[in-house]
Amino acid sequence: MDHQIEKQHQMRQKLSNKILGHVRKNGFQNLKMDEISKIMDVSRATLYKYFSTKEDIITFIVSSIVDYIHEMIEHSDSDQVFVPRFQQSFEQSILLREYITDIFLRELESSYPENYDRLREAMKQREHQELAFYGEGIQKGIFNDIDGRLIIMQDDLLRNVLDVKYLMENHLTVYQVLINYYNLKKLQLFKPDKIKMVDDSLMIPKIEYMAQKISKNL
Repeated sequence: MDHQIEKQHQMRQKLSNKILGHVRKNGFQNLKMDEISKIMDVSRATLYKYFSTKEDIITFIVSSIVDYIHEMIEHSDSDQVFVPRFQQSFEQSILLREYITDIFLRELESSYPENYDRLREAMKQREHQELAFYGEGIQKGIFNDIDGRLIIMQDDLLRNVLDVKYLMENHLTVYQVLINYYNLKKLQLFKPDKIKMVDDSLMIPKIEYMAQKISKNL
């Protein structure tokens, strides 16, 4: 990638990240470019240098999410790939459910259906990949023989659990929820004699980082 193009892409990423927190909570339909420039903490002139319209911003956000969805570890014959793939999948599941909120999806579907379809298609592909991954793990004797669809459906519960009211009523922190959910998925998936393959020390800093990020957004 050309240095100038790369620099521009990085700046677009930085600016879109600034608006993402607002969009996931409040949606984007009522936002004007003036308000967007204030949230991004840049002048209108700077904003228009990187994004010509609001649709341009939303398209860039969707493209970034779609690219992230496709960033999975490539297939390998080694049994060792199952652990990093499981951990990457766990991290991705948490972050996707954090940023693809119901309000964002609803407004995307009604205002920018092409972007909505792109995002839904990427999510569908991810689900197929996850099911194939679980199936392969079962076949190789690494995972317990359980229906992968139920494991995927469980992730939807996180939206209800990672709620301020629920956390306060149950005296839980976001970190406690994430670490317990990680352990739950690990015990569900890996056969007892394969659990020792999983190095949790690699995940603790990531879970701490995600907990901080999610806590700020609550």
